[in-house]
Amino acid sequence: MGLVLFPGDGDNSSPDVSWSYSSFAAFRRRLAETEGFVLSEMWGFGGERPWSDVSTALEPLLDHPDDSGDDLSPAECASFVAGVVANTYLWAGVGGHHHHKNHMAYARLVGGVLRLCVEKDVPLAFL
Repeated sequence: MGLVLFPGDGDNSSPDVSWSYSSFAAFRRRLAETEGFVLSEMWGFGGERPWSDVSTALEPLLDHPDDSGDDLSPAECASFVAGVVANTYLWAGVGGHHHHKNHMAYARLVGGVLRLCVEKDVPLAFL
């Protein structure tokens, strides 16, 4: 069982990103690290630190339930697509460990899905 992020456009041929819950969790931890904080310290992830203590455009993605909750609006997607894509370039300079390569690949896929959501003006759905 896993998680799928996809454009909520009703088009089953639209690209999506599919991964295990553990892979998605690792990806989000990595995004948070790149943004300068530890996800496990945050409220909702085992910690007590409120989200108001951090400043990141990626909060809608990082603080979203894995497979429930509201879809992310096209405006929310637009607000953080650049941050997700930028991390791809940052991670490219970090060693060749297979986890880094996986995260880079996921960042590219997520970036493509987010751009499509913005272009089509449709929400990002979690399933």
